[in-house]
Order: sequence, then structure tokens, then C-alpha cells
Amino acid sequence: MKKIIKGLVVSSLFLLAACAPNGDSANDKQEPVELVISTWGFAEDFFREEVYKPFEEEHNVEIVLDTGNNADRLNKVRQGTADVDVIFLSDYYAQQGINDGLFETINRSKIPNIDHIYDAAKAPLGEEYGPAYTIAQFGIAYNPDEVAQPITSWKDLWSEDLKSAITVPGITSTSGPMFLDAASKVSGSQEFNEDQAFEQMKKLMPNVVKEYGQTSEFVNMFAQGEIAAGPIMEMYFADLQEAVPNAEFVAPKEGGYAVMNTVNVVKGTDNKELAEEFINYLLSKEVQEKSAKEKIDSPVNTEVQLSEAEAEGLTYGEDVVKSLVVLDMKFVNEHSKAWIDRWNRELAQ
Repeated sequence: MKKIIKGLVVSSLFLLAACAPNGDSANDKQEPVELVISTWGFAEDFFREEVYKPFEEEHNVEIVLDTGNNADRLNKVRQGTADVDVIFLSDYYAQQGINDGLFETINRSKIPNIDHIYDAAKAPLGEEYGPAYTIAQFGIAYNPDEVAQPITSWKDLWSEDLKSAITVPGITSTSGPMFLDAASKVSGSQEFNEDQAFEQMKKLMPNVVKEYGQTSEFVNMFAQGEIAAGPIMEMYFADLQEAVPNAEFVAPKEGGYAVMNTVNVVKGTDNKELAEEFINYLLSKEVQEKSAKEKIDSPVNTEVQLSEAEAEGLTYGEDVVKSLVVLDMKFVNEHSKAWIDRWNRELAQ
């Protein structure tokens, strides 16, 4: 009997050792890999629960966020003060990162969902770098109760009826160069003409209450009746409608502008393949559809099908995307310093 009991004790100890945390059991689970994502931080609850959590569970990953605006986050990477694997940036700032050699070139064979997104989104800054995971439209929002006639064109913002009634984005913002291009078009130039654009902007300044640097400034001025109209990204229009329910957004007849938010792999990461897997996941129909239906981001995956109500307020559909004006971000960044200096000299209020 003692031998039997002794045998049971030995067997039990063996089983306990096999299941112990430091044992060699096949059931042992490795510590999750940390993936640091640099992003804006908006809709964080949605992304944490609906996007990051499923990826973490499937890949045994812990996603850590580094949040802030485009410029601040890019500077952290530039200065080496942030240990980032994946970075979300507007195309304007992503081009700066490319110019500074801050991003890894991607292996597109590891990101097969790129084949299922709009052509414009596949390689907005070149085949070696990351895709756009969403495309927003830069157009005009206005309060129909505060304007003499409906706004349909960029040139309508120059109307004398809108004296001291509009806002425009500052030149250092993502959409600043887009509006400068719109001013060139209003001047009558088919191709971008810097001198004509700035002359046209001078004509507009009597209508401008102030420039805005953050969308929240636009929303506050609009809600308080300080402005009646202004150029803005469609993705923020819902905030305006919440403040002014009958507000309207229009794609100007000359064409709205494509604002592409890109995702790239940061140079020096130890998690390049995992980062590419995350980008592929971000472009999947499942993630893109969830994000679109929650009105977080406009989808670029062409397999996403939305009802009219679901698509309201989003930049949705191939015809819409193809109609957008796409700026050459290399050209924009090559000239941005000169434009900023000139803007501050000639236009700053």
C-alpha cells in the first residue's frame, strides 16, 4: 500500500512540475510581444476594443499606444525619443518621414489586402512605403441659414457676402497646402501658380475671421455663429452637425481634395513582420467595415458595402474617390518652407 501511495505522490509531483509556469509543457504561453503604435488617439475606445484587442488575442501581442498630433509624433521618431513600430500619419507628414529616412520599406507580399483597396490608396507615397488605410475628402461646410445662397464652389468663399464670416486652415496644417492650391484654381490657373495663389489669398482675407489650426477651433466658431462657412475635412462634419444640425457639406465643383491617412513601419523596429501583419489586418474588410459603420474612418477596402445611411458623412465609393484632387506630396514638402515663410509675411493675421 505504501508503494502505491508513494507512486501516486511521485506521479502527482511530476504532473505539477509539467504544468508549472517555468516548465517545458506545450501548454506554456510565451509573454506577449509588445507592438508600439503611434497614432492620434481619437476614438481610442473603439480602436482598443474593436481593432486592437482582436489582433492582440490572435497574435499574442500587447499593443501600446503613443498618441499626439502628426508633427509631435513624427518629431519623436525623428529625435529617437519614442520606440515606435508602426506610425499613422497624414500623407503630408508621412512624406516628411520618408524624406528623412525614418521608415522601413515594406514587403507588399506580406500585405495581401493591399490588392483589395482603392488604387489611390495602394501606394500614395511610392511602392516602397505604406498604404493609406482611409481617405477623407477636404471640401466646404456651411450653415445655409447664414449665407445668401448655397455654396457650390471654392470661389464662393471669396464672395463679399461672406465678409468676416469664414475660417481657413493655417498653412502648416495638413489641409493648408490644399487650400492654397484651391486658391490657385480660383485665380484661373490650370496648374499650381504660387504667385497667383497668394494674390488670391490676399483678396480672401477680408472674409477670414481667423485661421484654424485644429478642427475643434472650426467647430467652436461654427457652433457659436462666429463663422458661416469654411473648408474642412468631411470626416469632421458630424461634429459640426451635432452643433448645427442643418449644416451642409459640399464637394466643390472644381473637386474636393484627397486627405490620405497612411500607416508605415518605423525604421529599426524588431517587429517588422508583425507590423506588416498589423497593416494587413487594418486593411481587411472586417476592420474597415466596423470602422466605417461607426463613422470613425472612411473605408478604402473595395469589398466593404454600405447602405446610404451608413455611408452618410463618409468618403465612400470608387466614383467619389476618383473625383478627388490628389496633391503631389513630394512637391508640397519641397516648397512648404517657402510657402510658410511667405504666408507669415503676407497673410498672417
